[in-house]
Amino acid sequence: MAEKINILYEDNHLLVVEKPINVLSQADNTQEEDMVNRLKEFIKVRDHKPGNVFIGLVHRLDRPVGGLMVFSKTSKAASRLSNALRCHTFQKGYLAIVDSVSLPKEDTLEDYLYKDNQKNRVFVVDKKKGKYARLHYEVLAQKQGKSFVRIALETGRPHQIRVQFSSRNWPLVNDQRYHPHPTKAPICLFAYKLSFPHPTKKEVMRFELHPKADGAWSLFKEVLS
Repeated sequence: MAEKINILYEDNHLLVVEKPINVLSQADNTQEEDMVNRLKEFIKVRDHKPGNVFIGLVHRLDRPVGGLMVFSKTSKAASRLSNALRCHTFQKGYLAIVDSVSLPKEDTLEDYLYKDNQKNRVFVVDKKKGKYARLHYEVLAQKQGKSFVRIALETGRPHQIRVQFSSRNWPLVNDQRYHPHPTKAPICLFAYKLSFPHPTKKEVMRFELHPKADGAWSLFKEVLS
């Protein structure tokens, strides 16, 4: 296994873990390591399971993005967590650093997005061609021409946060796909918050995890602490 898995919570129904940057959420045709198979292997070895291990993908994070993800351990949990996503009782929060200070202190962004699968790139298009995308953000701090923002994602479109900000000339720092001047450093976007109803209990599960204050994140280490 490439590295130890940071598990924040586990029971018989679900797993809440930290996805490292540059790891796929689910396997694709590249044959590269992904979280689903990494978790299957981890549980198989840890629990000495002789057969197949069930791990259900509930939601995704873009490959370069790190942060919190929840995975189901049973088909029933997978169905109920997916239903929570559809019913908007599954909440996702992100932290990001935007390469601009021109954005309003707080706003709701609404667009229609279209994904070109051949180019693996998402575009803002008109209503007839795209899928509705909505998020709310607030600026927590600004320094050296950059803004530290907290984002509440209301729809889960591919590359949504990255595209909605970059289309307004507020690209995310180190976004290799949507920043006009990309770098090879990790993108400053982190899934820091999850809130969802437990698939078998009535309680609402809440989790938070902040990115490490290194690289570009160190500029706002006082906010992260």
